[in-house]
Amino acid sequence: MATLKEIAEAASLSLATVSRVLNDDPNLSVKEETKRRVFEIAEKLEYKTTQSRKRDSVKKTQLRFLALYTYDKELEINDPYYLSIRHGIEAQCAKQNIELTSCYNATISNDIKALDGVLIIGKLHQDRLAAVYKLTPHLVYIDYTDTHKKIDSVDVDLVDVSQEVVKFYLNQGYKRIGFIGGQDKIDLVDIRERSFTEYGKLCGVVSDTDIYRGEFTSSSGYKLAKKMLEGDYPSALYIASDSIAIGVLRAINEKGLNIPNDIALLSVNDIPTAKFTYPSLSTFQIHSELMGIQGVNLLLEQERDNREIAIKVIIPSKLKLRETTK
Repeated sequence: MATLKEIAEAASLSLATVSRVLNDDPNLSVKEETKRRVFEIAEKLEYKTTQSRKRDSVKKTQLRFLALYTYDKELEINDPYYLSIRHGIEAQCAKQNIELTSCYNATISNDIKALDGVLIIGKLHQDRLAAVYKLTPHLVYIDYTDTHKKIDSVDVDLVDVSQEVVKFYLNQGYKRIGFIGGQDKIDLVDIRERSFTEYGKLCGVVSDTDIYRGEFTSSSGYKLAKKMLEGDYPSALYIASDSIAIGVLRAINEKGLNIPNDIALLSVNDIPTAKFTYPSLSTFQIHSELMGIQGVNLLLEQERDNREIAIKVIIPSKLKLRETTK
């Protein structure tokens, strides 16, 4: 950012004159052409007056955001993926001096103050969304994209991840691939399951009998895997999350099967414990904390620029091959 001295030198004027022009001193007597030249140089050099810097600072500290989580807080305990998203949101808000309020189960507290923006984590029902719109027009979805609404979003391409799983196993020669996943809402099939099933059926390696669905918890993964191993089971598995996979690993180990020779596993998220399981999990790394950070950044940009065109940010994923795959 430019200094008064640089502007004064460029305009061939004294520091005092430039300062009085930029601060709109009513007692200053100079030609309008001179004033215009000073402002043009200041704008070109991106100079800000003391008053404007103070206004920017005050405005920044006054921002109030709401993080509206569409799920129960207990989900963060069972799956570090969601906890990491919250950490990203809270860290970025603290860095930007933003006052942050958090609500769970898509329920907004009655004592919520005036808001400058809302971060919606997960899918929000349409009637709840209408209520949020009444609070502020500045909204950002995190971990979900609504293609029918003009709302910013930060998401992961789980369709691509699920298809990559099928391609990976196909390249290794597997003819039958199973799925163990979870379901957040009764009337909504998880996108990982849907994408994997559709693409896997097209490739001729997935059937409905090898799809197991429960909750996004280790205990659910354990129960589903135990059920699967009672009969004829596939030799390769796609697990919807590392938390589920931890339970699946236990069930397979108890069965005395060799991983990955008897059965291979590929999961999603790359939570901190994934590299310490036995065997260590092969998984797609999802930068969930970055999702939270970028959600805050999008909301800041909306508030600052009054942007009306919705932006979708896709956070890249990366396959981490470890010991549960060949």
